[in-house]
Amino acid sequence: MERLPISPGEQPEETNASRESADTATATINEQGIVTGWSEGARRLLGYVPSEVVGLPAARLLAHAVSDTAWRAPPGQERWSGTVALRHRDGHRLEAGLLAHCWTSSGGAGKWLVVCPVPGGPRTPWDEPMREWAFTQSPCHLAIFDADLRLVRANAGMERALSFPEAVMRGLRLPDIAPDPVSDETERRMRLVLETGEPQHVTAFVRPTGTSEEHDWATSLTPVRDPDGRVRAVCLAAHDRTGLDRTRQQTSLLTDADARIGTTSDSARTAQELSDVAVPRLADFVAVDLLVPAPRGDEPSAGPATGPVTVRRTAVRSVLEGSPEFPVGGGGTTVHPPLSPPAECLAAGRGAVYGANDPAVVRWVAQDPEAAWIRQYGTHSMMVVPLRAGGIALGLAIFGRHQRREPFEPEDLWLAEELTTRGAVSIHNARRHTRERTNTMTLQRSLLPQTLPDQAAVEIASRYLPASTESGVGGDWFDVIPLSGARVALVVGDVVGHGMRAAATMGRLRTAVRTLADVDLPPDELLTHLDDLIIHLSADEATAEGAGEAAGGIGTTCLYVVYDPVSRNCTLARAGHFPPAVVSPEGAVYLLDIPAGPPLGLGGLPFESAETELPEGSILALYTDGLLQPRDRDIDDALDGMFAALARPASTLDTVCDRVLTGLLTRRPDDDVALLIARTRALHADRVAVWDLPSDPSVVAQARQRSTDQLTVWGLEEATFVTELVVSELVTNAIRYGRPPIQLRLIHQDSTLICEVSDSSSTAPHLRRARTFDEGGRGLLLVAQLAERWGTRHAPVGKTIWSEQSLVGY
Repeated sequence: MERLPISPGEQPEETNASRESADTATATINEQGIVTGWSEGARRLLGYVPSEVVGLPAARLLAHAVSDTAWRAPPGQERWSGTVALRHRDGHRLEAGLLAHCWTSSGGAGKWLVVCPVPGGPRTPWDEPMREWAFTQSPCHLAIFDADLRLVRANAGMERALSFPEAVMRGLRLPDIAPDPVSDETERRMRLVLETGEPQHVTAFVRPTGTSEEHDWATSLTPVRDPDGRVRAVCLAAHDRTGLDRTRQQTSLLTDADARIGTTSDSARTAQELSDVAVPRLADFVAVDLLVPAPRGDEPSAGPATGPVTVRRTAVRSVLEGSPEFPVGGGGTTVHPPLSPPAECLAAGRGAVYGANDPAVVRWVAQDPEAAWIRQYGTHSMMVVPLRAGGIALGLAIFGRHQRREPFEPEDLWLAEELTTRGAVSIHNARRHTRERTNTMTLQRSLLPQTLPDQAAVEIASRYLPASTESGVGGDWFDVIPLSGARVALVVGDVVGHGMRAAATMGRLRTAVRTLADVDLPPDELLTHLDDLIIHLSADEATAEGAGEAAGGIGTTCLYVVYDPVSRNCTLARAGHFPPAVVSPEGAVYLLDIPAGPPLGLGGLPFESAETELPEGSILALYTDGLLQPRDRDIDDALDGMFAALARPASTLDTVCDRVLTGLLTRRPDDDVALLIARTRALHADRVAVWDLPSDPSVVAQARQRSTDQLTVWGLEEATFVTELVVSELVTNAIRYGRPPIQLRLIHQDSTLICEVSDSSSTAPHLRRARTFDEGGRGLLLVAQLAERWGTRHAPVGKTIWSEQSLVGY
């Protein structure tokens, strides 16, 4: 509580008659604990006259001796109450309940005002008649209904409101006293109070008997309990708010609309929120109709021409239970005939107020059997307001009032247009969000692998789940990239942000990863090049409108894994990404220990690779952070859940994917989830042949012969001619332009034969077109024509030239 300022020299104890009352003991104490004021009531309480107390420490009035500073309150405390043992002037001990307030003068000095009632003073007894007077004369309209919802008590205010004395109403139910839909609703709420013991609230507009003006009533229904806590009756307390300023009511309604309309990106939900806000404060019933088909794009439209208008009744709300005014309920389709008020308002692009007997309404009722509700439920005033946003007609809203309320006025139309504008903007934004989300998902899915490539290094299964939040689809991706030497690269990444920009950035990065992987860069070097690329992209986009912190992909995380089925070695590097989980053939689950590199786009920080050997049949799980960051659990719990799902034996990797997702996600994820599961395979020694060759031209024939013999062992005699040519050209090229040692390796992988020649030179070969009389220069051109693929990969020392031949048809 704030300290109350007083002017210098002001003495509250001398100027306030209530404080000087002989029935109240009053004293003032300054910040030093000295008594500065003493009232007649204080004299009566403790027997001291002012001259005996003022100027002395207040602590001396206590029954027990304490220091003069013991009275001090904690800093910042401005009120205090409690029971204190005081010493009367005649020496006897007196227990007094004190209340203290801290006052501050305009000069900043503080003092405490301490008050206490004087025992024995006159008191007005609080007896049964006084309680009865308080109930009867309360300015609040009060009534008590028993467990059968029959009135047992009503005060004077309720008697005036219902136009009957209590004696006439006693024993009757509220609908018997005031037959009205509002009474039915109020009784239904009272029954809920009896059943649940929870208070209920009803807001309604009612025209009292004998008046023409409607009153705005706010009614509270509370349980009346006996000493055992059982609900024995219901107390109805009604407040007439009709006298409130109309402008304040409108402001309150619009403020409420700002908070309640457009809370989601769901058009139907927004339409219902518009209806809920308007009923009953503006109208007795509301229907929101959206055009069918919905307008496409953001181009302004002039609205439909005068004629039949097909709409979907998206939301309805009424003060009557079940909204009986509208035979076509929420979700149904209806057609408004030509020249009907809805069709005219949509064509004109502005709202209008109609009476039940207006020619347009009479014609509408005659043309359209579905408009019979206008007469059936006593509708005597309507407003029809189009829903428009950004120059686009989205639909219309119908507001209506029953006979018991005053007709709509121009101010009501303005208020309805304000509400529908808020609703239309939210619906338009929701549809645009849905359209953008659909486009983004289409783009993203087109950039993700449509089918996983054929390769023999690992068995693969994958899942991708888009985010369900309003922020839109993110930039998570995964990829499987066949590499030379029967190897395979596995990639998962996560672009910061959501929406079209994130999806486009993801597509650029996925393409970049594939390009860098195609030149067989080690994982750490690949991430370094990708980091440089993102920095350049961010610089290009820095001046673009709307480019934020994640421009160009800054903060993107990535995990790049290369698995070699010949050596069973797995080489990995990560940029701010979670490490992969591994399931051993024995069922043990663990995370691989990989150096945690920084997210991409930061620049200047190194990435490190790690190597590990994986037994055949091991399972690798690569994932994005959306899998481990649901709202209802922490990361450690999520990891435990993932480990448990991975550890369970499964016949297929698709089953493993489904178990992981169902085990960790109890709802649609707030962020995208990419999951890539791989089971390692191995190429055993009988599928690989390796020979070390001397750097001597005469060894070429020997290399051809060894290759021929190995193909015979593998039963690939029909591939001998092409293989001899490839081996001859690659070995000759290594001897002529490379450096020893030289190694030849053949790999038989399902339907592919791989031929590799390695040497210690880092000089990469290149194709060139030989002239007619050149003796050389045709070797690699010949290899390129005979092989399906060929290329060069570099090692820390030297290089390998490789080619792949298809064995299909052999």
